[in-house]
Amino acid sequence: VELSCIIKSTVTLNPRIEWKKIRDGETSYVFFDNKMQGDFATRAEILSQTSLMIKNTTRMDTATYRCEVAALSDTKTIDEINIQLTVQ
Repeated sequence: VELSCIIKSTVTLNPRIEWKKIRDGETSYVFFDNKMQGDFATRAEILSQTSLMIKNTTRMDTATYRCEVAALSDTKTIDEINIQLTVQ
C-alpha cells in the first residue's frame, strides 16, 4: 500500500516529515526522526521523501494515518493530512 503525502511547494530545504498511525484512539509513530518505528521498521519505507509504502499489509494496519509536514522557513510552517486505510 502506498499512502501519498504530497508537498506542493516549500522554501524549506528539508522539511520535517512525520507519519503517525491512529487506531482505537491510540496514536503511534510510523516514521519519526527520519526512521521507521516499531514493526514498520522491517516492512515500510518512505518514497519520494514523503509517501509511505507499507509492505505485507494486514487487517492490523487498518487505521487513520497522519502525515505531518513542518517547514519552518515557509509562511505556513506546519500542515497535515489524514488518510483512512482499510485493509479487507
